[in-house]
Amino acid sequence: MDERMRFVIRLKDGEAMASLCREFGISRKTGYKIFERYQQCGLEGLSDRVRRPFRYANQLPAPVEAAIVNAKREKPHWGARKIRERLLRCLPHAIKTPAASTIHAVLDRHGLVTPMNRRRHRAEGTPLSDGLHPNDLWCTDYKGEFQLSDKRYCYPLTVTDYCSRYLLLCEALESNPKNSPFPPLSACSTNAACRGPSALITVSPSPLRMACFSSPSFRCGGCG
Repeated sequence: MDERMRFVIRLKDGEAMASLCREFGISRKTGYKIFERYQQCGLEGLSDRVRRPFRYANQLPAPVEAAIVNAKREKPHWGARKIRERLLRCLPHAIKTPAASTIHAVLDRHGLVTPMNRRRHRAEGTPLSDGLHPNDLWCTDYKGEFQLSDKRYCYPLTVTDYCSRYLLLCEALESNPKNSPFPPLSACSTNAACRGPSALITVSPSPLRMACFSSPSFRCGGCG
């Protein structure tokens, strides 16, 4: 307030507004605002004003808030919805009943809400089984697509044995969505069943598979 009084006194003595604002470190808009308050209210206009609003738009009347708190203390197991239903029956029609969210906020402000500790369910994956013997567990994988020298695309499907890491099948499918991988897998499983559970199998290559092997861009783990 003392700074504002010195500013106004020097301004009334004839000093320029721009130089005074520059000296006091304020903008010209603030300087004109201080001087207008002094002209309207005198010295009271130079004091600090309360920044608190005169009224709160969503503030509940004191009797309504007290009724909410009393209802919760009478019925500790009641929630905001049941308390609102009680207010609808008890309060006069001239008084607007607050929403359930507002009632919950009032209860939370008074410390009458117990937070719920929700236990999150975490999904647990199924552990993979270990193949101790050949042909106990197979691993299948698509190695991606690539274009051959004759402009055809190749979708290599590989089947490896988990125990021996031996490549059982490397089938070059012409189309991923059209040709299902089940026929090559079926042939592979049939050969394995005929030769026994502990015997490693080999599959004769198809013409497209031979084209894949001869292509310099073909790289497949275990194929060479």
